[in-house]
Amino acid sequence: EIFHNLGVCYMYLKHFNKAKDQLNAALELNRHHDLTYVMLGKIHLMEGDTEKATEVYKRAVESSPENTELLTTLGLLYLQLGVYQKAFEYLGNALTYDPSNYKAILAAGSMMQMHGDFDVALTKYRVVACAVPESPPLWNNIGMCFFGKKKYVAAISCLKRANYLAPFDWKVLYNLGLVHLTMQQYASAFHFVSAAVYLQPKLGELYMLLAVTLTNLADTENAKLAYQKAAALDRYNPLVNLNYAILLYNQGDKKQAVLQYQEMAGKVSMLKESSAMELDPKMVDIAQKLGTSLQLGESSVWTKPANDPKSKQRGSSASKSSGAQPLGSNQALGQAMSSAAGYGKTIQFQPGPGVSAQQAKPPSLPLEPDPDAEPGPQEEGSGGDA
Repeated sequence: EIFHNLGVCYMYLKHFNKAKDQLNAALELNRHHDLTYVMLGKIHLMEGDTEKATEVYKRAVESSPENTELLTTLGLLYLQLGVYQKAFEYLGNALTYDPSNYKAILAAGSMMQMHGDFDVALTKYRVVACAVPESPPLWNNIGMCFFGKKKYVAAISCLKRANYLAPFDWKVLYNLGLVHLTMQQYASAFHFVSAAVYLQPKLGELYMLLAVTLTNLADTENAKLAYQKAAALDRYNPLVNLNYAILLYNQGDKKQAVLQYQEMAGKVSMLKESSAMELDPKMVDIAQKLGTSLQLGESSVWTKPANDPKSKQRGSSASKSSGAQPLGSNQALGQAMSSAAGYGKTIQFQPGPGVSAQQAKPPSLPLEPDPDAEPGPQEEGSGGDA
């Protein structure tokens, strides 16, 4: 206990190396002390090392296989890493031992939501609402379920409640901006998206959504600046360059539009080489039309259109174009970021394939499971992070 308490003290002093040494010493003396595993896992999460945290929690589950808190946390970590099969397995085990575990129920609902089973997810959330009716992630997820069902007024109502309960949660603000943008309420969308950007200034996808909003508000100069910032922060998401190219094309700047189109094609090729992720058919269709309008011909990167890695709730729309006809107003809405249980504290991460943005992160966004936190992309989901 002395080693454990010393480790906890060092953790709160942010002396993480000393804290890990003390906690590991405590585990050598007693390998069945669950709280020591929890604290050690938290330190790895605070350092942004999700894989090491997962290893710690795996050892903890081997030591205490019926501890529902550990099972739920491990399931959330796998959900954050995108290993959905193992996430579902551990969350299912947690519910087997404790059917009323609202964190596990909420996380399971988030997974169903990510796969488009909105009605089943809402059924899960009704159970959670009885246990924690004032959980911001819960109302965020419910709102994005209604968004997926195209019930936008209900979605805004739920998201406004989440925003009231957690006014500084950027994911809720992002989702509110997304829904208002979908409803073509551009001034309201700008209000919420700009607030999200202020709270999370290092996420490129937020700047892309801000740029789309500014484009629809006819502020093309600031929209270009927002796209440039998004491209600088997010070097993996091809939608940033696609939307920027459409804006430049509509402004008559074909030379810069061609450069953005070529950069987008490079990102798509890189995504195909580095993972088995697939592309959204809408994105592929619009990219092909833009390529035709720019007289670039067919590109080999579009040979196998499928679903985009980050297309949980993303749509990219442009009118049918041929020759010199202007392309429609770009509205790649980004990932509807839903959350999973315990996403109250977002760890630091770099947007990459699947971010996630969910991630993000995610493409779901990374979530930090915290036994003391409110249940809830992942999250994005897309936080369910949507």
